[in-house]
Amino acid sequence: MRLELHKVKIKDIKWGNTTKVEDNVLYINQEEISSLLSKDDRFESVEVNLARPGEKVRIVPVKDVIEPRCKIEGEGDVFPGFIGDVEGAVGEGKTLALVGAAVVTCGRIVGFQEGIIDMSGPGADYTPFSKINNVVLVFTPRAGIERHDYEAACRVAGLKVAHFLATKAKDVSPDEVSVYELEEITKRSKELEKLPKVAYIYMLQSQGLLHDTYVYGVDAKKILPTLIHPNEVFDGAIVSGNCVSACDKNSTYVHQNNPVIEALFKRHGEKINFIGCIITNENVTLEDKKRNSSYSVKLARMLGVDGVIITEEGFGNPDTDLIMNCKKAELAGIKTVLITDEYAGRDGASQSLADASPEANAVVSVGNANPIVKLPPMERVIGFSEYVDIIAGGFSGSLKDDGSIEVELQAITGATNELGFTCFSAETR
Repeated sequence: MRLELHKVKIKDIKWGNTTKVEDNVLYINQEEISSLLSKDDRFESVEVNLARPGEKVRIVPVKDVIEPRCKIEGEGDVFPGFIGDVEGAVGEGKTLALVGAAVVTCGRIVGFQEGIIDMSGPGADYTPFSKINNVVLVFTPRAGIERHDYEAACRVAGLKVAHFLATKAKDVSPDEVSVYELEEITKRSKELEKLPKVAYIYMLQSQGLLHDTYVYGVDAKKILPTLIHPNEVFDGAIVSGNCVSACDKNSTYVHQNNPVIEALFKRHGEKINFIGCIITNENVTLEDKKRNSSYSVKLARMLGVDGVIITEEGFGNPDTDLIMNCKKAELAGIKTVLITDEYAGRDGASQSLADASPEANAVVSVGNANPIVKLPPMERVIGFSEYVDIIAGGFSGSLKDDGSIEVELQAITGATNELGFTCFSAETR
């Protein structure tokens, strides 16, 4: 499969008489966005806001972040099961992406594990989304709506707007074109076959209501581990629908720009033979964990891989899935590297993961989520700051009278993302 990602770079975002992209500026017409979402009776109202890098703006509580994309050539459209038809697989042809822009969904709290994006100040240093020109949708739910219906409405609305914005740039020449292509596994050259075969075991959050991820519109907790072409991920085949802790939540934007897949593509044909992705879920019962970890490793063995990279989403309960996948792969003769964050206490002295194994001897940490950070007051708050005291990482008294905030790092969206889509880095000494 071959995918061309046509990147239109967005350097600024402004209000306009019509929604369009011109001279690398994304112009937004509020009425067009509101009209697009007005038919959903699950919302009492929808506000459209703009937030630029460097502005003294706080967005809270953040639900999802989505990069505007649409198909310009090939089957179906992005976000299959929500926007595009599921009949034709995505991941081929040409896709347009508005790089440097995002749709951020926000509103009254759905689940307590939602987060904060500061566009400037010390909080901005911890989130990758402070560097992006954001269209922020603030939803007020209809009275009496169930939380899971509210989450679904917010999720679909964000995807619709992200797709709509991208379609407004279809006639714009891209600033850059990135090509992603993998040969069929059974038809690879002898030179490629000499390289180490590496697959990616991609763990998706699926611990239940408000802790869901969707694959082609299907709730991931209903699937057995399976293969997916990495190009499909770039086309929005995986969509976030969960409220896990903000710091290590894989927003839809992160799936669309998965840095693990990017890194494997860059090394394909030079240092490794990138076989593809095995997606698996994170369920809550021991029976499911046993079944899915065994099934994931079985697929890896069938593919004849020499090594796997394993990433997780969330912490605590999913740590068991991570270690099971690791241990079973290692015992099957497959080398593993894990990417995870830590919950090692505010002083960093506690056990980092809820599970462990001697086989987990190659681990990349993306940071500790527990240290306290202090965020100064902002000139403008988009959303509802009163929820700061009850979101994960917050506590009674987190929100101060002057508008400043004191929270654990886990309250900041994307701060310790377990795909490595973060502002942190690590080095070996």
